[in-house]
Amino acid sequence: MSKRTLQVTRAGTMLLAAFMVINVAGCKKKAPPPPPPPAPVTTAPAPPPSAKPVISAFTAEPRSIERGQASTLRWSVQNATDMTIDQGVGAIQSSGSRQVFPADTTTYTLVANGPGGSQTQTVTVEVRSTAPAPPPPPPPTSTKRTATDILSADVTDAYFDYDKNDVRDDARAALTKDADVLKQLFADNPGFSVLVEGHCDERGSAEYNLGLGDRRANAAKEFLQTLGVPADKLKTISYGKEQPQCTDPSEACYQKNRRAHFSPGR
Repeated sequence: MSKRTLQVTRAGTMLLAAFMVINVAGCKKKAPPPPPPPAPVTTAPAPPPSAKPVISAFTAEPRSIERGQASTLRWSVQNATDMTIDQGVGAIQSSGSRQVFPADTTTYTLVANGPGGSQTQTVTVEVRSTAPAPPPPPPPTSTKRTATDILSADVTDAYFDYDKNDVRDDARAALTKDADVLKQLFADNPGFSVLVEGHCDERGSAEYNLGLGDRRANAAKEFLQTLGVPADKLKTISYGKEQPQCTDPSEACYQKNRRAHFSPGR
């Protein structure tokens, strides 16, 4: 073999070997890329706790009523999803009012429920029993006064001066009032009559005082007659000093005994 041919052969052999090396290197499997680092683990924050229901107001107005009257419940609630009032009221909104007519004293309970729990509150309505009105008192028993009662209570004595039978001013005033009573008394009691008594104090003889007493009784009768009192309804009598009203030896006592007095006729 020639030298040139040998060189060509060597060159070809070397070229073939280089090609094979490149080819083998190109067929080698590539190594996978390294995995990415793991993501950091984070813990999510816990959700905030739900707020507890709040009953900010639960009232009754008025708190005290008569049976048959109404009371108004009022309420206000926050953070609740379910609200009820017992005693027949039932489910309610978060705020509002409701009239109730309890027959007796009643306690109302409001219950508020929500995610955060529950709350209750009560209010009491007092019911007063209306006592029946007492029956009216019976009309007063009118006790009709008798003619004697009227004479004793409403007809007054007429007084005289010492050893006199003249009708003085105060006696005129007394007899004028007596005349009005006597006229009505005789009109209401046709069968009634009056005895006009003449009296004296203790001074002087019994006989003299009987005469003086008679004159005093007749003076009073005549004055009444002038005022319209029927004469036939008036009788006179003298007791002198035998029936004194007072027995003290004084002028004040003597004055009480010098009088014309009126009593039922016999």
